[in-house]
Amino acid sequence: MRLDTIIKDSGSVLVCGDGNIEISAICCDSRKVIPGSLFVAVKGFASDGHRFIASAISKGAAAIVFEDAEITEDQINASEQKDIALIKAESARYALAIIAANFYDNPSRKLTLVGITGTNGKTTTVTLLHRMFTAMGYSCGLLSTIANYVGTKGTEAINTTSDPLTINSLLNEMVEAGCAYCFMEVSSIGVEQERIAGLEFKVGIFSNLTHDHLDYHKTFAEYLRCKKLFFDNLSPQAYAITNIDDRNGMVMMQNTKAKVVTYSCRKIADHTCRIIEQSFEGMLLRIDERESWSCLIGIHNAYNLLAIYTTAITLGADPQEALVALSSLRPAPGRLENIRGPKDITVIIDYAHTPDALENVLKTLREIAPDHELICLFGCGGDRDKTKRPEMAAIAQKFADRMIITSDNSRTEKTSDIMADIKEGLDISGRARSLFIEDREEAIRTAIMIAGQGATILLAGKGHETYQIIGTEKKHFDEREIVTEIFETI
Repeated sequence: MRLDTIIKDSGSVLVCGDGNIEISAICCDSRKVIPGSLFVAVKGFASDGHRFIASAISKGAAAIVFEDAEITEDQINASEQKDIALIKAESARYALAIIAANFYDNPSRKLTLVGITGTNGKTTTVTLLHRMFTAMGYSCGLLSTIANYVGTKGTEAINTTSDPLTINSLLNEMVEAGCAYCFMEVSSIGVEQERIAGLEFKVGIFSNLTHDHLDYHKTFAEYLRCKKLFFDNLSPQAYAITNIDDRNGMVMMQNTKAKVVTYSCRKIADHTCRIIEQSFEGMLLRIDERESWSCLIGIHNAYNLLAIYTTAITLGADPQEALVALSSLRPAPGRLENIRGPKDITVIIDYAHTPDALENVLKTLREIAPDHELICLFGCGGDRDKTKRPEMAAIAQKFADRMIITSDNSRTEKTSDIMADIKEGLDISGRARSLFIEDREEAIRTAIMIAGQGATILLAGKGHETYQIIGTEKKHFDEREIVTEIFETI
């Protein structure tokens, strides 16, 4: 593809070189440069791509996109001598996103792209939307925290919202595979870093907003602003679907040009839902005055299912067909998964890693089994938002009979320091009901051994993850395997 076509509308200016040259690949990692590549020098958090321009040129890059004003006249002259095109970008991150979309011929415009943002429920919603529309006979793509799918072909995901090159490459694969829809998680960090720039969303969904990622955004107001930008940038032809039970549900819609569709479990809205009854096996729902059974549990999942149903109806699905498909959906991996063991013990594995998510899960478990012992095992991630650590402790002691405080992905923080932060949220009663065990496997074993007849044990924080990150080492750690092994020995 010609260079001038690739950089169109990217906020970039050709400083020197030939805009008619053919570009073979797009890279923002100099190690991946091949002859004929366009290298985009992005300023990252760990390194600055401008430091690797010389390396990219030595590997055969045909064009360089830069934003650093310190690119010298000598460097420009040297590039001219080597017939290398130099392109000055106002924002290299934005330029990369538009360039990636252009290079792959704007694949988001060739399918129905649905994005969801919010603190909790994103993975469940997009995963189940993918399954639902697949069940209704459509070929679909999925971009999520857990995995990316092109039709039924899946690969492990690295980030909630991937880099623009990965996103557009996968969207292009979906188009070539004949996919009609793609369901995508949209993170606040992905929005702020302009990873979704140039994508054309047909539907944007807002789930809820609670404190998270403040290690990155620093303030809740900035976190909200980044989420809201997603809806601000939707086109007039798009739909913006919002949960009006969340206090920020309509705030998100203030500047959107999209058509607004509302859903609620408590108020009058375009689409509504009520829980009629529930157990560990599932719940009976009334959605838009029609009853539907789901094997998912909890009010937070009622919201997720309602968001899915609302999306399907907005996209033109028949209500009855949508409810039939909805009733067949299984939970996303690591979302309220249950394992039954000896002494009628139920172990629940869930990804809950924010105060709000933990409260939702514990409330659900308490409502389903009010007379049974409830043990909550959790930790908090290292090098992440520290403010939520005592908050999660306070919530755990409010709903659980006993707590086991342990490790999560401690990363470069000491697990003992993280646990000390969590402990600050416990009062005297909470501390008396808590055990502090750094080794998470040993903590799980202890929880099962001390559990009484019919107890419920919540393992919170890991969910779908099959690893732990301690220091800089990522090691295999699958809670399902651990629980099953322990149950087999007792």
